[in-house]
Amino acid sequence: MKNLKMNVWRLLSLSLAMMVTISFSSCDDDDDDIMPTSDDVVDVLVDDSNFTVLVSAVVAAQLGDDLSGTGPFTVLAPTDAAFGDFITDNNLTAEALIGNTDLANILSYHVVSGNVTSGDVAVGPVSTLTGEKFYVSADPNGGLWINGNTMITAVDKMASNGVIHTLDYVITAPTMSIAEIAVGSTTASTPEFTQLVAALSRAGLVDAVSGDSSDDLTVFAPTDAAFEDLYAALGVSGVDDIDVDLLTSVLLYHVVPARAFSQDLRDGASLPTLLEGKSLSVDLPNLMINDSDLVSSMLNIHATNGVIHVIDKVMLPE
Repeated sequence: MKNLKMNVWRLLSLSLAMMVTISFSSCDDDDDDIMPTSDDVVDVLVDDSNFTVLVSAVVAAQLGDDLSGTGPFTVLAPTDAAFGDFITDNNLTAEALIGNTDLANILSYHVVSGNVTSGDVAVGPVSTLTGEKFYVSADPNGGLWINGNTMITAVDKMASNGVIHTLDYVITAPTMSIAEIAVGSTTASTPEFTQLVAALSRAGLVDAVSGDSSDDLTVFAPTDAAFEDLYAALGVSGVDDIDVDLLTSVLLYHVVPARAFSQDLRDGASLPTLLEGKSLSVDLPNLMINDSDLVSSMLNIHATNGVIHVIDKVMLPE
């Protein structure tokens, strides 16, 4: 999946984002479309050859009449190439996507009520027509991202009943909590978080990372190999041999009480953790959190209650 394929230059966008209004200044402006038009958002999409898959999906989901209504609507529009990448990453076909019974929900997650032009966009959560939220992040170059894995590549394609911004990938709402994602990665085929889940269970912290969308957490999740290195350093055979109070402190030290995608971090930032009085340091030139390397292929794993970034070492509070 695209969120597990972050390359290094995207990593260099790490920092805690401020909740401030920002512009889409680094995105391409559709200058020819800024003038008022009598075409609604569906007409504008139909007239643009980059959105043939999206138009087919809107028709199949029977959303054409809705999006041709009074509005106003802000539409985040994946290009045909974006749909192609999404279909490939998820082992789908175009036919399977168009025939998905949840297609209307998927598309509605790309629509915001109101006329939100590039100058009105703000970093942080945005409510969609589904009632679910997506999250806008800004990288240091001013690029804007949604849910950590989708970039806004062009803005302000105007319509009579709203505005369209172009995406380079399809966005989807998360369906599992941080705990559920971690537990799902303890099978024989995906054993990455077996030790992390065992540690959370022993410390009684599974519920703490099982919350709903009202929680906003960032978990820096050590791999199984990272825990094995810790056991060797401590001279123990496993998580059950570690003092439970120490284990609890170590785990809380890996959790930041905010939803921070990779684009939301900045070099030198100090990130407060759930371990009272203890913070983490961001070192972007070396792609590290404290003395642990970020695993570049496993960043921005989006959950209902936050986001996971995988690291290769268990961090110990000083």
